[in-house]
Amino acid sequence: MFKINKDKMVGFEIKTVHNLLKRDFESLPIHEKNKNITSMQKWIICYLNDNKDKDVFQRDLEEEFSVRRSTATGILQLMEKNNLITREAVSYDARLKKLVLTQKALDIQNEIDEEIKAHDKKISEGISKDDLEVFFKVMKQIRKNLGE
Repeated sequence: MFKINKDKMVGFEIKTVHNLLKRDFESLPIHEKNKNITSMQKWIICYLNDNKDKDVFQRDLEEEFSVRRSTATGILQLMEKNNLITREAVSYDARLKKLVLTQKALDIQNEIDEEIKAHDKKISEGISKDDLEVFFKVMKQIRKNLGE
């Protein structure tokens, strides 16, 4: 009988690391302060802030974060309910609503940005620049293989 060696399975390793990342990220001090903001919402706040000079729509988030439309809809509806974003009409297409951070989100954005930077520094500690380049190259190929 064929036995699966989970130690040599890329998907299993990625899923395991994902679980560890999420658990570690959610244990950071700022998470206690902003309990109602999920990790994904924090990434969206940073993305919207980084792209505040252009109109960002739900479809942009779907593409950037590789999430389905229904997932993005649920996340954004919760962010609206929690007063983190608003959807505003754009003059050039009545069907489109751009995503705009509220003052509440802007007030905590710098803390979130620092939290993400510190977490990234922690998880890449002890990994050489060359190894990180290989890591990103491999991850890019995996994304391509999965039809990003």
